[in-house]
Amino acid sequence: MTGWTVSLHDRIGSLSASEWDACAGDGNPFVSHAFLSAIEDSGSTTPETGWLPQHVVLRDEAGHLVATAPTYLKAHSYGEYVFDQGWARAFEQAGGDYYPKLQTAVPFSPVPGPRLLVRPDAPDGTKAALGQALAQVCGELALSSVHVTFCSSEDASVLTEGGWLPRLGLQYHWHNHGYGSFEDFLGALASRKRKVLRRERRDANACGLTFRAVRGAEITESLWDAFFVFYQATVDRKWGSAYLTRLFFSLLSERLGDRVVLMVAEQGNKPVAGALNLMGADTLYGRNWGCVGEWPFLHFELCYYRAIDFAIEHGLARVEAGAQGEHKIQRGYLPALTHSAHWIAHPALKRAVTHFLVAERQGVLAEKAALTELSPYRQDG
Repeated sequence: MTGWTVSLHDRIGSLSASEWDACAGDGNPFVSHAFLSAIEDSGSTTPETGWLPQHVVLRDEAGHLVATAPTYLKAHSYGEYVFDQGWARAFEQAGGDYYPKLQTAVPFSPVPGPRLLVRPDAPDGTKAALGQALAQVCGELALSSVHVTFCSSEDASVLTEGGWLPRLGLQYHWHNHGYGSFEDFLGALASRKRKVLRRERRDANACGLTFRAVRGAEITESLWDAFFVFYQATVDRKWGSAYLTRLFFSLLSERLGDRVVLMVAEQGNKPVAGALNLMGADTLYGRNWGCVGEWPFLHFELCYYRAIDFAIEHGLARVEAGAQGEHKIQRGYLPALTHSAHWIAHPALKRAVTHFLVAERQGVLAEKAALTELSPYRQDG
């Protein structure tokens, strides 16, 4: 990496927002300076939560920031959604120290997107140099590994060419094929599936709730108060502890503006459920959701169908509804591959992980093929 200088930064606030965003672009809000600084400034990434910022930066000979990667020193594997706990147990049983490790990721957010952030005018090979810098940091800090998770396929290819181990995963995404309305989307489904969705929407909208989508400054502090209760209840029930603080949601509205989209269900004037989304250049990203009370098909209505409505209305190409959930397939969200890449420093651990990933990759591809067969869309011709 002749001519480059590598530096680590324990606060994204110490880096210029304009320089960071010149690398990140404006397509994916999760890698923006605004989102990542909201995570940090709200106290969501702290020693207590086990996410310590160590952002890796490349500068050229003139001192200009030409590439960066949102990176964290991790003492565990929680909040990542690409699971390596089995690798950690095996290495520790063999006498190694798997933690701490480096994680290039968006904390608590299983959202695919760029992770090797490079200025558009940077010279060829800059992404590869950033990958080398991550591996170099791993060696200098005597860490077991670096993990670049939910990265773009381009990032994964660059890293794989540099000796990293590629890994596949599955999510469920909805694609907008030029639909003019939700009814147009329903028309693309097989008749039986179409009837099911119509019934679910009818029942959800007949239970006395009102629904609305609010954005940016329209989301009041009292609405965030209510949503935080929903978020905590859902996380506590499913995962055990909430990482995101109440302040995070206020900073999100303040810093990302109309890119924050909250689907709200209200009973009278009282919010009873909400689904948080962020809007990118061509994609609506579904994130957290929660509710107090029970209503038929409310989760499907707020998280999936209202998201589709919004995407169609705003001409977005797709909706990414997050990790897990084969039930999404029958609601129009088809399986899509996700990518990560892993630098394993210890030779024996690298061999073991390599063998595991080869077998896992075959399983993921077979699972995607099988799940795709469950598509609810009409098979014309």
